Amino acid sequence: MNRLRHKLILIFLAATLVPLATMLWMSAALLERSLSYVATDDLDRLSKSLESIAREYYRQAREDLKSEAAAGRLEAQRFNAAARGSWPGWMQQFWDSQEPERFTLSEPEGDRLNYVVRRDGEAWLYSKSLNGVRMQEVTRQYREARAQVETLRQRDLRRGFNYTLILLGAIIWVVSLVSVIFLANRISSPIQDLTAGLLELAGGNFETRLRSERDDEIGRAVQAFNHTADHLQQSRDRLVYLTQIASWQTLARKMAHELKNSLTPIRLTVEEILARQPAADKRFLEQAAQVVVDEVESLERRVRAFSEFAMEPQAHPTALDLNALLEERVQFLMVAHPDVSYKVILASGLPAAWADVDQIKGILTNLLENAAEAVAASGTVLGTTGTADGKVMVEVHDSGPGLSAEARLSLFEPSISFKKRGMGMGLSISRKNALLAGGDLQTIEGKLSGAGFRLLLPIAPS
Repeated sequence: MNRLRHKLILIFLAATLVPLATMLWMSAALLERSLSYVATDDLDRLSKSLESIAREYYRQAREDLKSEAAAGRLEAQRFNAAARGSWPGWMQQFWDSQEPERFTLSEPEGDRLNYVVRRDGEAWLYSKSLNGVRMQEVTRQYREARAQVETLRQRDLRRGFNYTLILLGAIIWVVSLVSVIFLANRISSPIQDLTAGLLELAGGNFETRLRSERDDEIGRAVQAFNHTADHLQQSRDRLVYLTQIASWQTLARKMAHELKNSLTPIRLTVEEILARQPAADKRFLEQAAQVVVDEVESLERRVRAFSEFAMEPQAHPTALDLNALLEERVQFLMVAHPDVSYKVILASGLPAAWADVDQIKGILTNLLENAAEAVAASGTVLGTTGTADGKVMVEVHDSGPGLSAEARLSLFEPSISFKKRGMGMGLSISRKNALLAGGDLQTIEGKLSGAGFRLLLPIAPS
């Protein structure tokens, strides 16, 4: 499943549809809210009409009340001036003002109209209901309407809505832009790293590796890049080694041929001299001839080593049981090294290896023999089997002094050894055969404080 493509589609949708839907929703909400307002001019006219009607109604009520009082159709409530200390506050204010008459509204709602006049040292009070009209409530509503009109006149709703929409749109756009940039960088950055890594790899830097903790297509691409780089580096190293081996083989064939051509006449000449000398000098000549013959034989062993190194016998790969091969080689060498302690750890369910049985026997013999020679008396040699990097493996460890850093650099290069039993070609031939079989021979950290070697071989096809 192409999750990267789906992510890009989701990013596009989130960057366009979500802000658009948000903008439309907010615009609709603001428009709906704006429509709920009453137009300022209508409210102004309504409030003024309310004021005019209220004033006219109040004027008419005053005239009716005054007419009825003058015609005697209403009974007056009389207040003696001598007892004005008990009068209501508004009536006391009227009496003190020296006004002949006054109209007032009842407290607190103003649903009655009061008319008071001075007569013969008394205050006469006439009262009349306004038929449920609460003048105080009308006055309050009129004031609120006028205040609302003034507030609306000070506002510019159209401009406010426009500014609000522009501001919200800009905020949403900026947030969307930042989100898109962040996600784009998150997606493109690993791709740029991968491109740079490919350029480094194409330029010959096989040690280039990339880091990634992602589990999508990009993460798997980075893993594939690192896996490919590992294989290219291993293949390059193996190719370089095999190329060097091929060059050394060519040189070995020439040297073996030249040495063999020279050694044969030397041997024959020394034997001929020994046969023709008188008996008196024969003992000395025999000793001298033996020294020459021994050295010639030593050189011949070197020649045979060069010849074996130069030869590339035809391999016949078959399915091999490495557990059985390791045990068989250990049993074979235990007789030659009775003072060495051999330990074997075999992996259960080990897959079969695919290689030439004689070549693998030679490699195991060389590794175990070198390990036995490296340890002192009562030393230990450990052989183990297992799997690593998709291949089956055999490891050989010893308790000897180990390998120095300098020795590791030239360990698998062919050299000439003048030990009595050594040829100097064993590890070179072993690694060459391992590489040709599709595996490798490597040095590893020793488990017994000494040297450690790992033989890797491909798994046999099922």
